[in-house]
Amino acid sequence: MADKLIITLAQLNQRVGDLAANAAAMLEVRRNAQRSDLIVFPEMQLIGYPHEDLVLNPALIERATVELEKLAKATADGGPAMLVGSVFVRDGALHNGVALLDGGRIAATRFKYELPNYGTFDEKRLFLPGPLPEPVAFRGAMLGLPICEDIWHPDVCRHLAQLGAEIFLCVNGSPYEIDKDVLRIDGVAKRRSIDTGIPLAYVNRVGGQDEVVFDGASFVVGPEGALWAQLPEWEEAVVDTVWTRVPSGSGHRWRCEAGDVAEPAKHPEDIYCAMVVALRDYVNKNRFPGVILGLSGGIDSALCAAIAVDALGADRVWCVMLPSRYTSQESLDDAAGCAQMLGVRLDTVPIGPAVDGFTGMLAPLFAGREPDLTEENLQSRIRGTTLMALSNKFGPMLVTTGNKSEMSVGYATIYGDMNGGYNPLKDAYKTTVFALSRWRNEHRPRIGLGPQGPVMPERIITKPPSAELRPDQKDEDSLPPYDVLDAILLGLVEHEKSVAQITAEGFDRATVERIERLLHLAEYKRRQAPPGVKLGIRNFGRDRRYPITQGFRTA
Repeated sequence: MADKLIITLAQLNQRVGDLAANAAAMLEVRRNAQRSDLIVFPEMQLIGYPHEDLVLNPALIERATVELEKLAKATADGGPAMLVGSVFVRDGALHNGVALLDGGRIAATRFKYELPNYGTFDEKRLFLPGPLPEPVAFRGAMLGLPICEDIWHPDVCRHLAQLGAEIFLCVNGSPYEIDKDVLRIDGVAKRRSIDTGIPLAYVNRVGGQDEVVFDGASFVVGPEGALWAQLPEWEEAVVDTVWTRVPSGSGHRWRCEAGDVAEPAKHPEDIYCAMVVALRDYVNKNRFPGVILGLSGGIDSALCAAIAVDALGADRVWCVMLPSRYTSQESLDDAAGCAQMLGVRLDTVPIGPAVDGFTGMLAPLFAGREPDLTEENLQSRIRGTTLMALSNKFGPMLVTTGNKSEMSVGYATIYGDMNGGYNPLKDAYKTTVFALSRWRNEHRPRIGLGPQGPVMPERIITKPPSAELRPDQKDEDSLPPYDVLDAILLGLVEHEKSVAQITAEGFDRATVERIERLLHLAEYKRRQAPPGVKLGIRNFGRDRRYPITQGFRTA
């Protein structure tokens, strides 16, 4: 019976559906980890996650079976075993599971018991739950193999403990949310370990996949509640953990040697890093050469430009200023200053000729009507069309720059400033945009490719926000102050509070009623908005799914 095990935690990125590349990455880890006994990969690492309905494709299921067999055969050389997540078919049912690959074969499989069906997860429509799993005997140790959601409830770990499990190896595809890292460790993993008296190694993936982003931060906790090791956030990492059998009472137990504990990113760096990783992977995995965005001299586009540079490098970011007759010299100067600080290309394309052309073209039909929101939106749509033309001609993906406050109440022009392929700010309220901009002007993120020091003129942060679509326009002409608006939206969107509940917290009832009305009216715009990284507990699209046509109001 072995008294020592080296278990390698492989915190990797992945590309959904690219089974050959995902398998090759796992084999590369194995080639470099020959002293290891077992390499543990994240949930669904062979398929990629979240896979959505792609996993229902029979050809993908067939190919996954073939690739898993190839991986199993690779272990015939007597080197490290591998714990690999994939999709499995048993008795005609589809399962999310893991396979222990050892000695050239699939030595054991275990299936996920607790299937999440909330927020970003939709597993009950894809999989059937497996039975409560039994431990797996591996080189003298009894391994419990709970899969992600299985540890968020007590039943699976208690069942495994009763059947003699000695080490929990939990594979995960746990997306980033604000403050979720603390919840994973203190609220879930430590509770399972303390409850059962069994140490737990938690392996999470890293990287962006459409709207979700994974922060990694894999860790090992002991049955006393101690954090024995933690991998870094936002970066791939492969770390050996050394486990030793030690006496305990009349028997023995396994203990992990203390390892490095990476310092987690503090708020708001964690949010900024989530945006950077999500945009980087969206652009790179979809094989865009870079990005283009409109740089207006305002805070939203300045922050998006900084995120893009930190994600891709300045040479892959192209900024365009699109002034109109209402654009101030201050905005022109601020856009130029921001581009210079970031080291990006900046071109200027005045939209006046196009505005005049459309105005003249529509004049016979608009005769007798005063200029209104139509003419304001026309400017935004001309800008959107211009940026899309540059994207089409030269290839970079258009980044759109609207924040969650604007998208919540429809303060955005569909087919105008909503044009784009991806929006880093989609789940960030305006107050968060201010906080992130201040932070980035004073700090460089650990994973950033951009410059040290400020990335935008201070005036961009301090001046009143304006769309500059009419003379002397300010956002607060149409909306409450952002600290008020965001607090109301947090209640309506994230916490599903009623108008009466929010009014009872001290807000003006008429204002709350108006914001609730705008929130529902703007649903049709949000359905047509580009994807953007999920940051909080309830983003638009994956988490909050409201009908476009509906008449319910809480007032």
